[in-house]
Amino acid sequence: MSRPRVAVIFGGKSNEHDVSLVSATHVIKSISREKYKVIRIGITKKGHWLKYIGDVDDIENGQWEKHPDNVPCVLSPDPLHKGLLVLDEDGSVSNLKIDCVFPVLHGKNGEDGTVQGLFQLAEIPFVGCDLISSANCMDKELTHTILEAHGIKTAKWVAMTESELDCLNDKCKEMESKLTYPMFVKPANCGSSVGISKVNNYDELKNAIKLAFTHDAKVVVEQGLVGVECECAVMGNDKPVASTIGEIEAANEFYDYEAKYENSASKTIIPARFDENVIDNIRELAIKAYKAMGCGGLARVDFFLCADNEIILNEINTLPGHTPISMYPKLMEYGGMSFADQEDKLITLALERAGVDYE
Repeated sequence: MSRPRVAVIFGGKSNEHDVSLVSATHVIKSISREKYKVIRIGITKKGHWLKYIGDVDDIENGQWEKHPDNVPCVLSPDPLHKGLLVLDEDGSVSNLKIDCVFPVLHGKNGEDGTVQGLFQLAEIPFVGCDLISSANCMDKELTHTILEAHGIKTAKWVAMTESELDCLNDKCKEMESKLTYPMFVKPANCGSSVGISKVNNYDELKNAIKLAFTHDAKVVVEQGLVGVECECAVMGNDKPVASTIGEIEAANEFYDYEAKYENSASKTIIPARFDENVIDNIRELAIKAYKAMGCGGLARVDFFLCADNEIILNEINTLPGHTPISMYPKLMEYGGMSFADQEDKLITLALERAGVDYE
């Protein structure tokens, strides 16, 4: 049987575009060419889809967009096409069929259910969570609501919409009545810690809320927690498995975008320096949260380990970073899965969920 055609999609219009390029480079290099034929699809910051055939290394540095042989394309929502419509040089349109999509897209329009809905319309198998679970995990207010309904502890929180900016002072007073400083102000639908601020007083709270609204139309303000940040990689469909736990020593005051991707002083410690029973408890809770949110394929579940070993869930990332320094692939590698094994398993899970057998 011919090799399955896997379309790796990268870039996108979100403020995590550049992280996506690094992740995609890692994923593309890790996928076995003996088992799969890889098709590379880049989305520019303006939202243009291009079929790219150039050097893989030029994806990470952003030079891929300038390649003279880039060809415009779109993913057809019509299941009859089962793939891409490519605009050829002579102006004709050809149909490039795809067996599986690996969306290495972070943030808005990439892991919030938007593009997943397109894949579902097209009836093409894809790596990762479906539309509903992606949307619910991306929206921090909905994540809090669903997890709390399942008895999973999260930080105390207050949500606010952009339409409430006219009564910002009243909302800040409400937050102060329900939460204590320090607080964390977060855009409700961003990842990689983009737009997040730690605040210690009323004026900082107001300014941070205004900043967060430049990234999203809804903001969530959370109670600051004192504890050790840690993360768990989960993989699977109906019977997910959890990795060991990774511990974070952030170079900055908290694990923000710079600490994650730019500051080499940040450290990840695998396995975490916790008692084995604590590690087991976090792993069990990660799987419980994964199932509660309806996740499939993969997700990274982030926690705080607080005083008296109290475990507080921070967030669930449905398309975690796949850069060479990212926690998800490193946790899975520690468990014995090479990078190639990880991508192979994720593609296999996507095909299995769609009822496709390529063995």
